[in-house]
Amino acid sequence: MALPAPAFRGTVAFSAAESRVQLHEGVAIFSSMITQAVVLVFVWVLARSLLPVAVFGAIIFSMFTFGQRVLNEAAYIRVDHKLNELYLASPLTPESYFLGIAVGVLVAYLGPTLLLVALAALWVGFTPALALELLLTATAVWLFSSSLGYVLSTLFRDMRAIWSYAAILYNLFGVLPPVFYPVGLFPAPLRPVALVLPPSAAADLLQNALHPGVLTPGEVGLAAAALATASLGMFLFALVWARRTAQEA
Repeated sequence: MALPAPAFRGTVAFSAAESRVQLHEGVAIFSSMITQAVVLVFVWVLARSLLPVAVFGAIIFSMFTFGQRVLNEAAYIRVDHKLNELYLASPLTPESYFLGIAVGVLVAYLGPTLLLVALAALWVGFTPALALELLLTATAVWLFSSSLGYVLSTLFRDMRAIWSYAAILYNLFGVLPPVFYPVGLFPAPLRPVALVLPPSAAADLLQNALHPGVLTPGEVGLAAAALATASLGMFLFALVWARRTAQEA
């Protein structure tokens, strides 16, 4: 009797191949920083005291937009080239296919984000606790966003629709909530909403680390629990969804 294939067989090899593909898209990698650069320039000119909040928000926003890249790449492979059928007919497992795209995008696009981390170190400085919190929140946002992007990529049949809706979705949840600006400026009645959305939850936790007391202990607990639950839950759902959609293909 044949043993079942390991769930993550081929992840490393496919991730390496996908990262090489992504690294050839220099213009796309450069353009991924446009929003963050524009916001930081405006903050530098108009409200320099908010630069620490803005630069950490830019890091979180960058990690969040990786999901849009995963969405576009997975949909492009499936809709335009039909290569997903070839990949999934190979020894590569559906779970490894999803993770390979997500990690490949991360490797290719992480460089510009690390420049933002360097700016944060220059403008703010890092304590071990702050560095650890940044690592954990950024990883959680990446996990949620990449998983969401992959799931959404399976729901579209037209690349033109994907590009427009993806841009609206990721900017709506990454710009309007308090990611680039202080949570105290967000309307008080809607503050719980901001604390449960993964990008703003992560940014607000970092704001509280920079300025203790910005969030109440209850709000810190809400944001941390929401971020952990959303990231882990969406990741597990994406793994199940990858297997299910591969079986239906």
